[in-house]
Amino acid sequence: MCRSDAGDRLAAGDPNRKGSPMSRPMRTDAEVSVIIPTYNRSAALRLTLEHLARQRLPVERFEVIVTDDGSTDDTRAVVDEAAGSLRIKYSYQPDEGFRAGAARNAGARLATSPILAFLDTGTFVAPEYLERLLAEYAGGERLAVVGYAYGYDIDGEMPGLAEAMEGALPEDVVARFRDEPAFFDPRHRNFAAGDFDLGRLLAPWVLFWSLNCSVRAADFWRVGGFDEEFRRWGIEDLELAYRLFKDGVNFRLTRSAWAVHAPQGRDRDANMSDGKANIAHFIARHPEPPIEVIWKVMQRTEPLDLEDNYQFLLSWADKVSTVDVADEVARELPHLDAAGRTAVVGAGGRVPAGLSGAVLLDFDADLLATATADTSHLAYHAIGLRSPVADDAVENVLLTSRLAGLWSRWGADFLAEAHRIGRSVRLTEELAREVHALRRY
Repeated sequence: MCRSDAGDRLAAGDPNRKGSPMSRPMRTDAEVSVIIPTYNRSAALRLTLEHLARQRLPVERFEVIVTDDGSTDDTRAVVDEAAGSLRIKYSYQPDEGFRAGAARNAGARLATSPILAFLDTGTFVAPEYLERLLAEYAGGERLAVVGYAYGYDIDGEMPGLAEAMEGALPEDVVARFRDEPAFFDPRHRNFAAGDFDLGRLLAPWVLFWSLNCSVRAADFWRVGGFDEEFRRWGIEDLELAYRLFKDGVNFRLTRSAWAVHAPQGRDRDANMSDGKANIAHFIARHPEPPIEVIWKVMQRTEPLDLEDNYQFLLSWADKVSTVDVADEVARELPHLDAAGRTAVVGAGGRVPAGLSGAVLLDFDADLLATATADTSHLAYHAIGLRSPVADDAVENVLLTSRLAGLWSRWGADFLAEAHRIGRSVRLTEELAREVHALRRY
């Protein structure tokens, strides 16, 4: 059966379909709410809804909420049409620019079920999708589920996929292409790094993408839902996931409740530009080491490289957990402008008594708390890649040997950030020796 035939039959309320409104009494307690933000993509939305109408899960056990970010096409008519085969709600907000986070929140406010599933317009699912998704939540734990997404190509479109999907069901497309790397979810390498167990990863939240994901409604609202200050493409799903992760929610990958993302023309450069703008808001809200790392890798247009970089950071932090740099900082004090404020990057757990009112940065939060206890120092839990310190906020910036093991990867970045926040930048003698040794090789 082609998609159009399926849509016509389901829109008519086929009495032979399991869970059809014509075959069983309706209940009001949905078990999962599927929230789909959309903007002027009515044709793709129609197909997404048709495949949701094919679900084996009885229709009274789920609801669909379309949240319209200001469309001017026939989106509302498509939703009305789908009401013949789905329990569906519609929410509209005026077009005030890209407001996907606000649209998803609006959908979540209309939801009546304990589980919120988010799909993008143009993602198509098999009949078993919702049954398999609900099975992930059967254990009752606090959980955010990352759904596998076939066919999504950050760089453009997989050659031949659009033609193959024309008139085909998503399960047939997956059966045809599932072994082709170009069809894999672009996060596949990251999933495989943890043997497809997100619990093994240090930063599973960076893989929580809103094109196919879900979370318990209680956890979603506990952390405040999507941040509606994101007004450009990307990152708002990662920021929500970061808050969920910090709040103790576990992350799990499902490869059975998959979706196929239909090819869609996209401008990678424009999207990455938007992503970089949004990461600035992310780090302003969460000025912490893992977000510094994301900020850094986004500058190189590699948003999926967080896990490796974060592991690199934590491994080094463990090695220098007992390294005290107070003496090396003390030796540098005579070379600093005493009339100006000093920032110490890689301050560790102790600074010399001769340093007062300083700005201290370190990637070890516990050591930093020790260094600033009962002092006038200002502390930032930061690596020194992108800190909350304002431009030219200090006169002196001193970088210590606690950065030595990170220099091979981020040395230029440390220097750029130091010159941003201070007028004069100096490496301690110990760090300078380490940097010189690196240059020899």
